[in-house]
Parts: sequence; C-alpha cells; structure tokens
Amino acid sequence: MTEQTHGDFPQIDGPRAEPASGGPAKQLVVLLHGLGADGNDLIPLAQHLAQVLPDAAFVSPHAHQACDMAPFGRQWFSLQDHSPEAMLRGARAAAPVVDGFLDAELRRYGLSMADTALCGFSQGGMMALHCGLRRDPAPAVICGFSTLLLGPEQLGEELKGRPPVLLTHGDADQVIPAQAMPASEAALKANRIEVQSEMREGLGHGIDERCLQLAAQALQRHLPGRDGAAAPG
Repeated sequence: MTEQTHGDFPQIDGPRAEPASGGPAKQLVVLLHGLGADGNDLIPLAQHLAQVLPDAAFVSPHAHQACDMAPFGRQWFSLQDHSPEAMLRGARAAAPVVDGFLDAELRRYGLSMADTALCGFSQGGMMALHCGLRRDPAPAVICGFSTLLLGPEQLGEELKGRPPVLLTHGDADQVIPAQAMPASEAALKANRIEVQSEMREGLGHGIDERCLQLAAQALQRHLPGRDGAAAPG
C-alpha cells in the first residue's frame, strides 16, 4: 500500500462500495478491520448491509501499519505487548489516522458524523469505540464485533459524545475472551451510553449471520433515513 501523509499522519484508503441505489450517498458506513487483515476483509459486509441501507456508501480502509506479527496484513497498532496500557497507547497513536480518514470521507461525500456509522472487528472494533466516543460530534452509531473497550477508566474524562453501541461476541472466542463483552458493556453503561449486546453461542472469533442481522438493524435504526430523519426502528 502506498501511503500519503496528511499533516504528520498517514493518509489511508481502501476498498469501497458506492450506494446500491445508484444515487448520491446519504449515509456513510466505515468498516475497520482486525489485526493481520486489511480492508478487503470487511468490505464484503457491504452487500449484506446495503439491503437495508441502499443509499449508504461503505468504505473499509487499510490500516496504516504493516502487521508486525505476520508476514502479511495490516495493523492499527502493535500487539507485541498486549497489556491494557500498551493497547491504549497504541489506540491513542492510531486515532489521528482514523480521524483524518473520517474527515476526508465526510468531505468526499458531503456528509456529517450524524450520517456516519463506525463498525469494527476485533482490533478495528477497539478503534471504532476509541475514536467514535471521542469525536465531537459523535457518529450516529458504533458496532463492535468480537472486540473490547480500551481504557474504560479514562473514558469518563475523555468522552465527547454518547452514540449508541452494538456489541456482539462469540462465547467460544479464543482471541478476545468472551467476558470482554460484558465488561465493556458495563463500562459504557456506567458512562450513560446506550448499549445493545448479544453473546453468540458456539461462535469463535468472527462475525456470523446473526451478528450481521443485529448490525443491519442497528444501522437502520440509528442512521438518518432517506427523508433526513432517523429510520424507524
């Protein structure tokens, strides 16, 4: 991937899907991939989610760093040290890259954060939560799959908005333990953030059809509809 810089931070891009309706984008859904993958991993979700959001543009940017734990793929930050403190530092360092990308996409489509959903899987979900809760204005909704909230103790001091959050997790996840979801949910609710969550029986570290169904429902409920109002739940 060729990287350009925006200020002192890399400018990222990735595969995208323009609105299925063929018209101008009225919503934006950003999909942030996990460690060792790239934007191609999540962009196929667009064909499912576009069924309920035909006017949405979807984009899945490649993370700005080469993965340092695999011979291929990208990372938002290193997990060589996966202590909570190190991961929070990594997310803080990567946040300006994600924020710069979001700003560029909003300019591209002439949209606002109120028209935007942040969705992420695993490490990408960590970034979606980290950035989305610290943006002013906040995104319309955040969806996190098989992920966790970094720095829950600091969230109250750094929170800029309270977008609704969807969390899904498999109870057979061997990468991020299943108990990460109720812990993240509790921290979010302690900060008066609306959370919907579902533990998926037998699911490992991944996204199944039920997770996609829940995400589609959350996006349809919280993103503005074609008339500029929130779609009915």
